[in-house]
Amino acid sequence: MTDLTVRSVHSVILDVPLIRPHKFATTTAEVQPILLVSVTTAAGAVGHGEGVVPGGPWWGGESVETMKVLIDRYMTPLVIGRRVDEIPRIMADLERVVANARFAKAAIDVALHDAWGRALGLPVHDLLGGRFRDAVDVTWALGAAPSEELLTEIDEKIESRMHFSFKLKMGALSPEEDTRRVVDVARALRGRAGVRIDVNARWDRLTALKYLPRLVEGGVELIEQPTPGEQLEVLAEITRRVGVPVMADESVQTPHDALEVARRGAADVIALKTTKVGGLQKSKEIASIAKAAGIACHAATSLEGPIGTAASLHFACSEPGINHGSELFAPLLLAEELLTQPLRYADGRLHLPGGPGLGVELDPDAVKRFTRT
Repeated sequence: MTDLTVRSVHSVILDVPLIRPHKFATTTAEVQPILLVSVTTAAGAVGHGEGVVPGGPWWGGESVETMKVLIDRYMTPLVIGRRVDEIPRIMADLERVVANARFAKAAIDVALHDAWGRALGLPVHDLLGGRFRDAVDVTWALGAAPSEELLTEIDEKIESRMHFSFKLKMGALSPEEDTRRVVDVARALRGRAGVRIDVNARWDRLTALKYLPRLVEGGVELIEQPTPGEQLEVLAEITRRVGVPVMADESVQTPHDALEVARRGAADVIALKTTKVGGLQKSKEIASIAKAAGIACHAATSLEGPIGTAASLHFACSEPGINHGSELFAPLLLAEELLTQPLRYADGRLHLPGGPGLGVELDPDAVKRFTRT
């Protein structure tokens, strides 16, 4: 019988360049730091997970540097010697030793799932309950660039049949300038592609109530987290007053957060990131709450590399509640490939890979090339 005992846990930081700068509300990313976590069993099965945050610690307070310290010093001793099929109990033990740190815990959770699947010869989506779909629609996200630059990039994506839905970041410019820029893009794409926005929780209530109606009138089809994450009563008011779906991102980082959003009617959609909620096990809990409340779920991203993206893809393909598409585009934003065989994007969708575990294989030369020294 295969020995599922964890023999070692190893972490290394990669710095992978992006194809272009990606501008958030408060920062601009030109490289994507990735904490690559590897779990090896006594029988030699190796699983990988990623600790990744979007653009640094501004989003959730974690960085690859903080994650590495927490994993190496505090989490690894609780994982070594355990079985990779004890994931719920391992994650519960980690909660008792390290508060929050959900991005770091997600890396451990995914690496354990990958190692478990490889040890048994099963794909991760089977470990999560089985396959529901084979692919997910993928929205392409753009930074806060001028409308002319955005339209050039969008046209290329449409013509290559890579993406048919686009998300524009807002919050870095004045609300007036930002709104004009987005409306110009939405009107230019009307009838050709969908346009949605993400304000990254940077507007206050009055700003949101002033400018969101103009954005909706201009053709924006979905609004993501316009106001601070903790202000659920404000998000609920916006959800009631605007005429398009509102998606909660920063507002939902735990199952309890999802329950509060449901109780207050604070959103129509939840941006479910396997990274920000602490991994695949917690993602299942949040999806269950959303389904029971009639709230849609979107497979969102923290700009993971291919390992983290594959994990989110397996989850999305096993979970019927992921019923509002995805934003699992981030490997396409990397200037260099980290896998021996890239994930397959075609016709606006990301397709589930075959094989055990996550079904992807890291290129050791690429990992070595981008390892931070």
